[in-house]
Amino acid sequence: MLKMLLVAIVAFAASTATASADDRAAGAKSFKKCAPCHDIGENAKNKVGPLLNGLAGRKAGTIPEYAYSDANKSSGLTWDKATFLDYIKDPKAKIPKTKMVFIGIKKESEAEALWHYIKEFGPDGKHQKSHD
Repeated sequence: MLKMLLVAIVAFAASTATASADDRAAGAKSFKKCAPCHDIGENAKNKVGPLLNGLAGRKAGTIPEYAYSDANKSSGLTWDKATFLDYIKDPKAKIPKTKMVFIGIKKESEAEALWHYIKEFGPDGKHQKSHD
């Protein structure tokens, strides 16, 4: 009985690790839609859009040396999972008059994978342990 329980626990842990790796890969793939305008990682720079390092917990419109729209700067948003998922569906609906011209990501599983990928990057662009 104990042996069966241990086998089940190991199998569950392996499937969770695989799902996490799959989610990470899906998020990285989805980020390719963002990459023409946004950068992320240790050497990230502002592009057409601001860099996305350290997005989780950051107030909207606060990356230095990026010229945000007044709408974004005054939105009052702080980026967390719920805010990001709502925003990424239709950015112009969430922040009218934003400069971001992107049709959005409507599929929730894709948006969630993207969030998990982005939030892995700390303010310095280094990977950090991901928590929800």
